[in-house]
Amino acid sequence: MKQAFIYDAIRTPRARAKADGGLAGLTPFQLLEVLYNALEKRTHLDRNRVEDVVLGCVTQVGEQGGNIAKASLLYSGWPDHVPGLTVNRYCSSGIDAINIAAMKVMTGQAQCTIAGGIEMMSRVPMLSDKATLFSDSAQALRHRMLMMGSGADLIASLFNMSRQQVDEIAFQSQQRAAHARAEGWFSSIIPVFNPVKDIMVSDDECIRERISMDDLSALKPYFADIGAQGVDALQCSEHSQLDSIRHIHTAGNSPAMADAASLLLIGDESLSKNLGKKPRARIVAVATVCDDPLEVVSGCAKATSALMSKQGLKAADIDLFELHEAFAATSIKCQRDLNIDDEKLNVNGGCIALGHPMGATGGIMMGTLLDELERRKSKTGIVAASGAAGSGTAILIQCL
Repeated sequence: MKQAFIYDAIRTPRARAKADGGLAGLTPFQLLEVLYNALEKRTHLDRNRVEDVVLGCVTQVGEQGGNIAKASLLYSGWPDHVPGLTVNRYCSSGIDAINIAAMKVMTGQAQCTIAGGIEMMSRVPMLSDKATLFSDSAQALRHRMLMMGSGADLIASLFNMSRQQVDEIAFQSQQRAAHARAEGWFSSIIPVFNPVKDIMVSDDECIRERISMDDLSALKPYFADIGAQGVDALQCSEHSQLDSIRHIHTAGNSPAMADAASLLLIGDESLSKNLGKKPRARIVAVATVCDDPLEVVSGCAKATSALMSKQGLKAADIDLFELHEAFAATSIKCQRDLNIDDEKLNVNGGCIALGHPMGATGGIMMGTLLDELERRKSKTGIVAASGAAGSGTAILIQCL
């Protein structure tokens, strides 16, 4: 089997998914076109060499429907013969897109692929596809398909996490992200000009650097009402040790909704000669799992554990972890389960502070990991994300 290499990883800034967000007014096609053009220019890529484009996108409806991977290539004027595939494994979609693109290289199906993701949540809001298992509460309870925040509250209840602990994770995420932005460490960002607002968007917008622990503690729990509609009863019935569910997740310790896109150029060793540049990293191994659906967002921890176990690795062997902050309880669970040192985990903040443009997040996290590994002159890193229903995917990379 061939090896797959990452030659570049770029992304747009993460903007607030609101009318006043810097990217609001742009279509998903327009945002992806910026990255297609930037990737081509940065790497001297010949578009005709690209043999597949795989994008993650969770809410595939309206402007994000109709296989946005292929549709965006046509919009951007790419050759007709370049195929496109759009994947949805919930919030791990971007990482799964990377995995699929890399597998095509590893199996000899392609020498050059592009992976990444898109989510314009200001224009195509979460759940606007009206999927039955999210919109029909009776069906959701029957099939144990719960909202992400409900799973986070269950994790907090099962592992005896306090409100202060999850707020501390959120506060740390904000402080680390603000510091990294101020220092210019998010070097994978491609600035985006928004002609609708006549502004250049160059930085992540969701960071709340002035928020305090008092501000966080004043916020009301968000998922108690959903719990009262039968979710709490279902979770307690399947976990007899629980008398009730701790509702401790708020808007402050949950991932922020955002607009963004991400792209990676992935290829085999021969692509180096065509581009005239060396790859940045090698994809070493991947693990995809599914954990307890009632915990919803625990797949990140399980996927990372499975990946390290298969490779015979421990947390001490990994230089940096970029793990999905799918609610603060998930980060605490990852750290406890995997025995990760605090100075190795999400060192530049995570989705709570930076935002979570669902389909784009995996590619963004990979770019963030690469940037930081290179800045530190370190070698090994793991990126992983949780999706709904307990799903999770993790990728181990080695910088070159």
